[in-house]
Parts: sequence; structure tokens; C-alpha cells
Amino acid sequence: MSCHPENFQWEHWSFENVATILARRFPNSFIWVVKCSRMHLHKFSCYDNFVASNMFGAPEHSTDFGAFKHLHALLVNAFRLSQNILLSQKSVHSVSKDAKIAAGKSQPQSVPTTNGCSSTEKERDCECSNNSAMNFIIPSAVGAVSFTLIGFSKGCVVLNQLLYELKEAKKDKNTDAFLKNIKAIYWLDGGHSGGSNTWVTYPEVLKELCQSIFLPSAPWLFCCYKVSLIHCVVSASE
Repeated sequence: MSCHPENFQWEHWSFENVATILARRFPNSFIWVVKCSRMHLHKFSCYDNFVASNMFGAPEHSTDFGAFKHLHALLVNAFRLSQNILLSQKSVHSVSKDAKIAAGKSQPQSVPTTNGCSSTEKERDCECSNNSAMNFIIPSAVGAVSFTLIGFSKGCVVLNQLLYELKEAKKDKNTDAFLKNIKAIYWLDGGHSGGSNTWVTYPEVLKELCQSIFLPSAPWLFCCYKVSLIHCVVSASE
């Protein structure tokens, strides 16, 4: 991105930097940023692994592409990799701690430091910090944990595809368990180059949505889909 003749000016909002920003904002949560499967002309994001797309990434929605199953598999694998990394770090930390204990037996007296705090006290504080990080529990992707899905710009086509699959996904036992752990879905400035299907407006698809709909956008854009949204809320309340 930094080498692109146009996109370098947006490097601050690269997916790595966005992940860092979100991680700092939500320190007690796992942050997963899903990269598109390909970039056409180094500019057009294409999520072929979530929804059938043309050359420029414009979606061709269906009810059985498998986006929910793919998302679930990604999260399960991500949790597994994270657990392996943390367990590996915990093992290294334990070995290091044992070595310090062995070395400390030959040096029973602590050495004062310039700020009045002994070196052993500083090490103890450091160990407490490391232990809290090592004890961070890795939840199951289908266990007692909630998920918030956020789509930004082209990424909103993935959320739209999930809506198209929602009705059929509920029929699968494993997928339905995963669905029940999704507490919120946010569409942020969605759009693509296809010219249509930027937003889901089909009543039969929208009525599967939950009652809470987050649609941060311009007032005129909301009015365009007011009828469909009202239908969705009425259907959900019934």
C-alpha cells in the first residue's frame, strides 16, 4: 500500500493499522481483520471466498454460497492459532521464570535501584503483567462468546451475502449455534462498482434480520430504503 501511487496517502488506514487501532480501543476483545482474497488492479477488493464476484469484485448474491461456513472456519482456525501462540509463549515464560528462581537462590538480597524500588520488586511486577497476558482465555468459536461483525466499504458485500444466506444457515445445527453468538452487525459506508445491490432491499431477505439494525449513513440514503427497513422491523416483531 505504501508503494501504490495513489493509495499511499491512506496508509494510516491500512488493515494492519486499523487492527491496531481497534485492538487499543477494545483491549479485552479479539480483533480479526479479514483481508480480501484478491485485489484487481491493486485497487478493487474482491471477496471471492465469501461471495461470487466479477472481475472488479461486484457481488452476485445467492442463498447457498457458504459465506457463514467460511467465516466460521476462519474464526475457529484463528482461535486455534492464537491458542498455540499463547501456549508457546507461556511455556517460554515458565522456563525463563524457573531460570530466574534458580539464579535468585544464590543472590538472596535484592539490590536497590535509583528510584528506591528493588530489582526483585520490579521483576515481580513484570511477572504479574506477563502472567495476566498468558492467562488470557481463548474462547471457543461456537462457545459462550459473542461476535460483532463490521463491514467497511467493499467489505459490506460480505455482510450482504451473509443476509442472503441467513435463512438457510439457520437450518444447519453448527452454523445456527454460531449465528446465535453474533450480537451485532454494522454496515459502514458500503459500496462497490457493480452499480446495483449495494444494499439489501429484498423483503424476504431482510425479514430474517434481528430487530436491531445499525445503518450509519446520510439521511437521504436511509429514506431510499425506509420501506424495506420498516417491513423488516414489522416482520421481526411479529
